[in-house]
Amino acid sequence: MYLHLGQDYIVPLQSVVAVFDMDTATASKRTARLIERLQDEGRIIELYEDLPRAGVLCENALGETLYLTSLSSQALQRRAEKAYAI
Repeated sequence: MYLHLGQDYIVPLQSVVAVFDMDTATASKRTARLIERLQDEGRIIELYEDLPRAGVLCENALGETLYLTSLSSQALQRRAEKAYAI
C-alpha cells in the first residue's frame, strides 16, 4: 500500500516512520536537529508552495528522507487509514 503525499509523490506506507505537524515539530530541539541534519545531507524533498504543514519521515535501504508537504498531518492520517481499509 502507498501513501500519496501530494504533487504526484507516493511512498510505500511501510516506509513511513513518522508524520510531523510542522507547526509544533520545530519546537522540539530533537526534531529541529533531525531536520537540520537531513537538510545538510540533502535528504529533504519539498512538496509545498507556501509553507509546509506536515513532514513525513520515511526510511528505506538508502536511508532517511523527509518529505515536507502542504497537506495536514490529519489529512495524511486519513489517507493512510483508507489505504489500510482497502
